Amino acid sequence: MSERLPPRAERRRRTERHILDAARTLFAEAGFERTTIRAVARAAGVDPALVMQYFGSKQELFRHAAEAAPPPEEGLDADELVDHLLGTLDTKIGELSPGSLAMLRSMLTHPEAGAAAREALARQIDRLSAAIPGDDARLRAALMAVVMLGVTIGHQLLELEELRAVPPEEIARLLRPGLRALTGPEVS
Repeated sequence: MSERLPPRAERRRRTERHILDAARTLFAEAGFERTTIRAVARAAGVDPALVMQYFGSKQELFRHAAEAAPPPEEGLDADELVDHLLGTLDTKIGELSPGSLAMLRSMLTHPEAGAAAREALARQIDRLSAAIPGDDARLRAALMAVVMLGVTIGHQLLELEELRAVPPEEIARLLRPGLRALTGPEVS
């Protein structure tokens, strides 16, 4: 009896996963500029044309490879929103995925990686601002996002001992009042 092949959709998801895993590893090791579509294809064991068929461009491949934490659910109240953000601290100051490290290392030095980071942050700001009342909700959402980004950069890239020497729960305890203040209507 011959083995049955998985359905086409499953094979497609598996191929996409292999390409993204290879891209994450290469972007983390070599950065955006030195990673090529051909190198990703070679590492994933596929043709470069298939990488382009799935992702369209190197920037789009990078954007998908660098996606990390799940977005906050829609309809969260202010406290739930802050809880969600602080719940991502374990990820942000723990062992980061190669894609996240690649994004952090590349976003300040390469325009295309910077554009991908801005797009990801804009989506996060959109979701955060939907849960914040007031005319300046987008600004306050942006401040919340960059506070969390700053903690991640300080811990992961700058390796600040003050951040690395304490557990995520302690950082969350200290951040909570400031983040909560940014979500309240009294700030507007």
